[in-house]
Amino acid sequence: MCKLLSAAAAALVAIAAPATVALQMAVAADAATAETAADNGPAGAAQDADGGSAAASASAGEEAARKRRAMVETITAYSRMSGPPFSKRVLAAMAKVAREDFVPEDLRMRAYDDLPLPIGHGQTISQPYIVALMTELADVTAGEMVLEVGTGSGYQAAVLAELGAVVFTIEIVEPLAEQARTRLKGRGYDNVHVRAGDGYAGWPEHAPFDAVIVTAAPDRIPPPLIEQLASGGKLVVPVGEAGAVQQLTVVEKAADGSVAERAVTPVRFVPLTRPK
Repeated sequence: MCKLLSAAAAALVAIAAPATVALQMAVAADAATAETAADNGPAGAAQDADGGSAAASASAGEEAARKRRAMVETITAYSRMSGPPFSKRVLAAMAKVAREDFVPEDLRMRAYDDLPLPIGHGQTISQPYIVALMTELADVTAGEMVLEVGTGSGYQAAVLAELGAVVFTIEIVEPLAEQARTRLKGRGYDNVHVRAGDGYAGWPEHAPFDAVIVTAAPDRIPPPLIEQLASGGKLVVPVGEAGAVQQLTVVEKAADGSVAERAVTPVRFVPLTRPK
């Protein structure tokens, strides 16, 4: 779970970020409409109130969709400045997942800012650009098995699920794991499986994985995660000391079991923690 902007994104602060307009719930307007309609009798009041609520809901949905499109435009601009633009599949997945559903209620108005946001228990939801970048680097296709270490609020898992992957995600903070499980299930992500536990050890019962994404930073790459990576698979992980600038790293495993590492960009994530 990313704490700060990547160096690439930080260098692009001149690019306009998505607007931070609050979602338009129009609760007061609905109440006023219903009260006025009360003079016309219960049936008329109910119809007007229902109509007002439906209109407000539609307006909020349209506003959220607009902000998602703006977020994707910002991500695309960042990717073009730092390398080849992200694939249409990844951008489409980012445009589809409602990020406001994965942040605390009091931060919903900032859901589409390209920033990490706190989600409680000392954890964060990564900034959208970093989520898109890690998803792009993992190179996931439909039907592939993906391990995520660090479920957080479930946002990254939802993006992977939109690509058609079967996602196994582990969260060490049990309340976050439970919340993410409920949230993902409630939004129809039946291809995501959540477990509370030690992500350092991976999920060997379902290995090998075609891709592994780690959303917290270990000081070195956990050997079990490399072991559970399938031949030809990719592991995307920030590596470095807690509180310091880390390197977002991609590990690729060859058919003979050998691995090659490459550093992608400086980042700053919360540390990968283990049970005490």
